[in-house]
Amino acid sequence: MNLKEHYFKKVIPKLTEIFEYKNKHAIPKIDKVIVNVGLNRAMTEKDQKYIDLVMETISKITGQRPVVNLSKKSIAGFKIREGIPVGMHTTLRGQKMYDFMGKLINIALARIRDFRGLDQRNIDQKGNLSIGLREQTIFPEILQESIEKTHGLQVVITTTAKRREEAIELFKLLGFPFRRE
Repeated sequence: MNLKEHYFKKVIPKLTEIFEYKNKHAIPKIDKVIVNVGLNRAMTEKDQKYIDLVMETISKITGQRPVVNLSKKSIAGFKIREGIPVGMHTTLRGQKMYDFMGKLINIALARIRDFRGLDQRNIDQKGNLSIGLREQTIFPEILQESIEKTHGLQVVITTTAKRREEAIELFKLLGFPFRRE
């Protein structure tokens, strides 16, 4: 059973039972997943090859081409000039979003060395979960041998939850591994 089917068949009834929702539209759901990478190394090296490498790995991981974020203004202290690439991101919705989350939960997080679970403090008051990953090699599409340089990435999972408690329960029921408190 994929994650989308699991959400509709198991998670919705369980959330309705726990929080006693009267309206089906009040039940929290995953709205979107944003995968984000900062390009600080490319700024110092002026390395187009590194930007292409990051773009290729994000495309492989998410199945969607990322958008390059350009700096809006110059900041001398950070050695940033206006118009240079400072990051890239991609926003996943629909089936691609559920496929990516299934891969993240079942494969990628399990491949992290010394992984003891996600911290519940990574969920903000609006119910969004932020996960910082140190390297992209935990995803099965990325072959360890073919990587020249590693880079980290951030995954932000946005929900429609009104309270933090609803989001925590939603993520637990979806199968996100949280640390024992």
